[in-house]
Amino acid sequence: MTASSISFSSSLFHCGSRNLWFPLAYKTPQTSTIRRWKATHLESSQTKMTQFANLSTLSSEATGSTTSPEGPVLPNPKPWLIVGLGNPGKKYNGTRHNVGFDMVDKIAEAEGISVHSASFKALFGKGFIGNIPVILSKPQTFMNVSGESVGPMVSFYKVPLRQVLLIYDDMDLPFAKLRLLPKGGHGGHNGMRSVIDHLKGSREFPRLRIGIGRPPGKMDPVNFVLRPFNKQERDELDFTFQNGVEAVRILLLEGFNKSATFVNSAKSLEQLG
Repeated sequence: MTASSISFSSSLFHCGSRNLWFPLAYKTPQTSTIRRWKATHLESSQTKMTQFANLSTLSSEATGSTTSPEGPVLPNPKPWLIVGLGNPGKKYNGTRHNVGFDMVDKIAEAEGISVHSASFKALFGKGFIGNIPVILSKPQTFMNVSGESVGPMVSFYKVPLRQVLLIYDDMDLPFAKLRLLPKGGHGGHNGMRSVIDHLKGSREFPRLRIGIGRPPGKMDPVNFVLRPFNKQERDELDFTFQNGVEAVRILLLEGFNKSATFVNSAKSLEQLG
């Protein structure tokens, strides 16, 4: 399946919307045989559906698949919502404050997901990472009111907060350094402050922070975050984005702990030098 062929509504995220069918094991049975078959098969189908419902709630740490006595069970049907924070408009493209947008674009490119639908005050796209359904989103509200987009989207798609990943810039991290955390506060970041406010004050969601470093000298932080990167910085950041894409894949498919280990052990382009 290619990215261009993916087109689905939120109902795809509900396993209950899928129809079950069973091949007929007879040609022209008598009426009594049909009745016995229907009664037996109905009971069997109900049993299997109950087992499926019970097993589907037992997701792994990565909300991945588990195994039933009859084989693999579908993964948790709730999607992951992956949100990159930034400012809309060409004047902000390539600036430090927009590395969240850039990371989402890299994920979309790697996974073949088109992020061009417009709703919830965002540009977003739906697809899969491995067998996990995902929604990639770039709020178009301007950074400081990002929650006006994120909050309604979480509510509409009924996304568990543990499956809402926020990606954004952080001046307190060295340039091009990644940090994955399971939860936390806003750390003075106004975009994150808005998201937390629109999630009813909850901080129980993971976030991937991208280091942009501190402003040089006495430069105003506001001016610093709106500065573009030079070529050397862009090369190093592109390498960091590659690690970020891999970290997100590991997070969804193998769980938070493995992803955090990968992020913490990843070397920068400068270190590989």
